[in-house]
Amino acid sequence: MKKEVKILGAIAALVLIAAGVGVNYYRNSVQKERVTTNTNSNKPQISAEQLVRPDSPTLGATDAKVTIVEFLDPECESCAQFNPTVKKILKEYEGRVRLVVRYMPLHPNSMLAATYTEAAGEQGKYWQMQELLFQRQPEWGTKHGPQPSQPPNVPALFEKYAIELGLDVEKIRSAVKENRYFAKLERDKKDGQSLGVRQTPTLFVNGRKLVRLYESDLKSLIEEELKN
Repeated sequence: MKKEVKILGAIAALVLIAAGVGVNYYRNSVQKERVTTNTNSNKPQISAEQLVRPDSPTLGATDAKVTIVEFLDPECESCAQFNPTVKKILKEYEGRVRLVVRYMPLHPNSMLAATYTEAAGEQGKYWQMQELLFQRQPEWGTKHGPQPSQPPNVPALFEKYAIELGLDVEKIRSAVKENRYFAKLERDKKDGQSLGVRQTPTLFVNGRKLVRLYESDLKSLIEEELKN
């Protein structure tokens, strides 16, 4: 009986070891996807500017070894939920990692929300407006399922947020009226589509696409790039 127990214990241990190896292999293999095409392919490589444009909002050291490019939608619930994780990682890797924001507007109010965020940036409050829009998203964002009989007055809410941040509302209104950032938002969307972005948030770490939206996977990619 004791012999059988020992055999069963040994088998169980081997199964656990094999499972652990399998998980690590899967995690490493799925994260090998890069933005560049196969070297044996006749297709041209994707240019670096499709990931980062000169006017893209950036947070973190400009000389950081690792660049996270995030294609996001201000109205995306997953973007709002993952935002604290991204900001937490920036603090943990301060000086070594920077964040670049690109837009992938896919929801009804996305373009307007991005416009208000960019306009706030003109007054030095880009990241504050982004944070506030994510926090208040339930107030203005489009929800799945039946819509309320009286939808929220989104522009009025955005102006309210601008006032909370101490912004010049008249300057914000001018940017909205001029549709000042339309070309930028459309360019970002086209860049994202060329990179295979089909949902938000989609993150790239030094050009490597984050396959699974897990903090552990994001850190794993960052650590690999820091070692390179």
